[in-house]
Amino acid sequence: MLLCRYSEEPLEAGCDEAGRGCLAGPVVAAAVILPIDFRNPILNDSKQLTEKQRNLLRNVILTEALAYAVAFVDHREIDKINILNASILAMHKAVDALKIRPKHLIIDGNRFKNYPNISHTCIVKGDEKYLSIAAASVLAKTFRDEYMEALHQEFPYYLWNKNKGYPTKAHRLGIAEHGISPHHRTTFQLLAK
Repeated sequence: MLLCRYSEEPLEAGCDEAGRGCLAGPVVAAAVILPIDFRNPILNDSKQLTEKQRNLLRNVILTEALAYAVAFVDHREIDKINILNASILAMHKAVDALKIRPKHLIIDGNRFKNYPNISHTCIVKGDEKYLSIAAASVLAKTFRDEYMEALHQEFPYYLWNKNKGYPTKAHRLGIAEHGISPHHRTTFQLLAK
């Protein structure tokens, strides 16, 4: 069972991102503040859930969270400032957009830059330990997947409806045969060596 809180602070926001390892598209982050008494038996790291479970949980989170926000940083910015900085920027933007200002942030992973006037704690595998980070991982993943599925309509060669921009064999075959799209991250190794 995942824990509700890391700190004693009731207004604690969990933050996570999706799309770091992708060859195309944005990195997407979410920040979520859950009620203190929030419980959900299936909520977990989005990577451990089925697509159906993620979509079901997304509706639960959007309905029951005290506050949530989702933010995108596009491929051009990723190429400019690198994926780590872009991931942190996306998390900062998500916190900026929260309707309630949190008093503490818990971040999935081991790297973050101080957010002005809000303390934070980095937690490795936090999305498997804390409900608010798991909730953020579900929102980041579902919003990003939706975005990549929409892009697939315009650029079907890369099978983004299935791989969501991750470096699969089919995605790399699409790049080899059709070249890159305007949404590819040019600083990433797009073709296997």
